[in-house]
Amino acid sequence: MAIGSDEKTRVTDVVAEYLQNKGIEVEPHGPLTGQPMDWADVAKAVGERVASGAVDQGVLFCWTGTGTSIAANKVPGVRAALCNDAETARGARKWNDANILVMSLRSTPEAVAREICDAWLEGQPDSAELPVIDKVKAMDEGANHGDIDARR
Repeated sequence: MAIGSDEKTRVTDVVAEYLQNKGIEVEPHGPLTGQPMDWADVAKAVGERVASGAVDQGVLFCWTGTGTSIAANKVPGVRAALCNDAETARGARKWNDANILVMSLRSTPEAVAREICDAWLEGQPDSAELPVIDKVKAMDEGANHGDIDARR
């Protein structure tokens, strides 16, 4: 799992360690490796790793979480979701097949970050939502989503 942030904080450290303790290989990016990086560049780096299939999923942070969400979602194949609680994370996986979890450094306490990670990791896409998720994937490929047959 690629993980990145525009700054290294206690929350980023807690999440990286928490994921590692669950047996997940964590690939840090940007300031988490000691390399200064703007939030847009970190989001692009993590997004490209996820979109290429080099890693299965990603986790991003920035002060509000909004900037890295926007930037990551510019990478074709990325479905980044800003999650402030466990239920939002669970829904992002279930209904959107989100592949990058984004959290706010400003408003995510450590305990909540762990709960969000658990919900994210437990979540699986709902098969009933796959036609809609396919519409979103087709948008990355330049298809007109209104022309996509949802019954495929």
